[in-house]
Amino acid sequence: MGFIGVIAGAFVAEGLGIGSYWLNIAIACLVVVAVMAGGNSVNDYVDRDIDRTAHPERPVPSGEIAPRSALRVGLASLVLACMISVLMGSLLLTGIVVVACALMISYEMVLKQRGFIGNLTIGVLTGMVFLFGGAVVGNMTDVAVFAVMAFLATTGREVAKDIEDMEGDEGRNTLPMSIGERNAAFVSAAFFIAGPLLSLWPFLDGGLGALYLTVLLADAMFIYAARLVFRDPHKAQKTAKTAMFAALVAFVLGALS
Repeated sequence: MGFIGVIAGAFVAEGLGIGSYWLNIAIACLVVVAVMAGGNSVNDYVDRDIDRTAHPERPVPSGEIAPRSALRVGLASLVLACMISVLMGSLLLTGIVVVACALMISYEMVLKQRGFIGNLTIGVLTGMVFLFGGAVVGNMTDVAVFAVMAFLATTGREVAKDIEDMEGDEGRNTLPMSIGERNAAFVSAAFFIAGPLLSLWPFLDGGLGALYLTVLLADAMFIYAARLVFRDPHKAQKTAKTAMFAALVAFVLGALS
């Protein structure tokens, strides 16, 4: 899904003019795929003990890949992503990729165990995908609001998922385990609601056309997710995921109109 975020970010920033940037967009998509693949491989290494019980079918616990091989493949993929990014000829683009790779490694190795900081890291990485797409076409400004909305929605979803997983997270330093289920639900709801508060800015600023107002549907879903997280966190995070897709469609329509 990461490459979709790159293309969407580029389209929102540049509209139908993205054709002239096709090579850099293609390289950017390849970079994002490499970063995601690297993160998944490092995750397989870090979570190998947990996966022996929870996901024995995965490559490392099933014996298909040796743990250190998974780690080497993951790190090599991240290094490759940084090297490929140089082909785009921009220090800004390469810098974004290097920061993303550093965050990915930090998350898998350390921040995943730090509760809310880990949630925020995933949110930042998600938002960076769209900023990266905008940067490829030289315009991060018009996609910045969507990147922030993606950060807010993803962070809210991550907290909601931690609430959902509380029974299996005994002893882990997740936000719900630290401050309690209800307080964590308030945090998740706050992130879900913050997105709609920002959503009309691209239209009011004149950056996107009238069709962008379909974002109001996404706003309604985010607000519903904020209410739902107190009684059904699983359904809340699924609703927020659908709302993110609806918001993405609204941004694309706004760029067309």
